[in-house]
Amino acid sequence: MDFKELQNKVMKNAFDYGKKYNIKIDEDFALFKLYEEVGELAQAVLIHRKKSRPEKHVSFDKSKQNLAEELADVVGMAIVNAKLLDIDLEEAINKKWINKEK
Repeated sequence: MDFKELQNKVMKNAFDYGKKYNIKIDEDFALFKLYEEVGELAQAVLIHRKKSRPEKHVSFDKSKQNLAEELADVVGMAIVNAKLLDIDLEEAINKKWINKEK
């Protein structure tokens, strides 16, 4: 799957979510949802590293799965933010990370 196809599928998922819960998927929602997902990722990392309350500890495999899910949420919401802000994220990543502009 190429990046544009991935972005289209992520956006469809976001708009389906908005329709299901009667939430307008706009720039404000996307930004605050990204913050929320980053917090959930941080919590998952703390649990994975056993730096949380012991009752939150789970098996290594389960904590690794939770990390993957939360990281996917962060990336997904970054994609939603880019699209709503009319940013070509594929191009931005290429310029910033792959073929660094000097």
